[in-house]
Amino acid sequence: MKFTCQRENLLNGINIVSKAVSGRTTLPILECILLTVSKEGFKLTANNLELGIETAFIDADVEETGIIAIEAKIFSEIIRRINGESVSIETDEKNMTLISSGFSQFKIAGQDGEDFPMLPIVEKNNEYVLFQNDLRNMIRQTIFSIAQDESKPVLTGELIELSNNSINMVSVDGYRISYKKSNLISGNDNIEVIVPGKTLNEISKILSNEGEDKVSLYVTDKHILFDLGKSIVVSRLIEGEYIKYRQSFTEDFKTKIIVSRSELISSLERACLISRDSKKIPVKLEIGGNRIIINSNAELGTAHEEIEIDCDGDGLKIAFNPRYLIEALKVIEEDKVAIQFTASLSPCIIKPLDGDEYKYLILPLRM
Repeated sequence: MKFTCQRENLLNGINIVSKAVSGRTTLPILECILLTVSKEGFKLTANNLELGIETAFIDADVEETGIIAIEAKIFSEIIRRINGESVSIETDEKNMTLISSGFSQFKIAGQDGEDFPMLPIVEKNNEYVLFQNDLRNMIRQTIFSIAQDESKPVLTGELIELSNNSINMVSVDGYRISYKKSNLISGNDNIEVIVPGKTLNEISKILSNEGEDKVSLYVTDKHILFDLGKSIVVSRLIEGEYIKYRQSFTEDFKTKIIVSRSELISSLERACLISRDSKKIPVKLEIGGNRIIINSNAELGTAHEEIEIDCDGDGLKIAFNPRYLIEALKVIEEDKVAIQFTASLSPCIIKPLDGDEYKYLILPLRM
């Protein structure tokens, strides 16, 4: 193998696929990036057996084709730190890899590329297309409420519901539910899959925020493929039945308030200041008239906040984990939000003032 390419192009490709490199494994080759060189140029692949990422072919001046698996950490550090605009990579029959750029040269041992596990084959039969920025926002608005406890594997992923014109994403951790709906550019048959949260977290880092860039989704019984054009991401699916979430979002509420999202976030964050562990100390909300009173009692003292609101319905006292409230409020883009309450020990529902595209449910704490 022997080729020359732009360092920036190579580094961009490494940064993309590195998200699928295995950090802890008994198979050393999973700590590698596969470099494939053909007449079309070169492409990079990483695969940790749960998540795989592969770039499209990248332009290069190719003198000799071939494949090699190179340890990802040292490879990325070398390419990141060299100063030349172009990089030449050459391998011999013993998989020794010579990397040259400007006055810098490195020789590192590679592994036989034939031993690298190929990505699962996902047939591109049923296609679902949406804008990359829409998928990126959907992940941002739901990923924070997946379960961290792996005793219930299905809750460590997100439910994705696909149809001929829309996509829904749902996450549940046992204390809260996040729901986000978006439109598809084109769709297909109705289908539901559970995608690991780790996959969605990594793919969100490489999705474009440009308005016109699209992503195509393809699904099999065991895998999902995201085709971003310049790269593909293949992930295993989580097997099992997801929680029946729809019945939780009832419209049978007794109290509804409209409040400034930014003001409520600021008040909640200030109320958390008097606790060393704000995750465990609840905030108590007292709703009545045209204001909401926020109180927090902790070992360091007390906090008291008041915010003006529009209130429709009965007065109410209720307590929550403040982090759950703050995380939901921060991913809503509109400044005015509606919060619906039923009773002191019943869940509340938070959503933007207009539309049902995003909804968030949180269970209260006992006061």
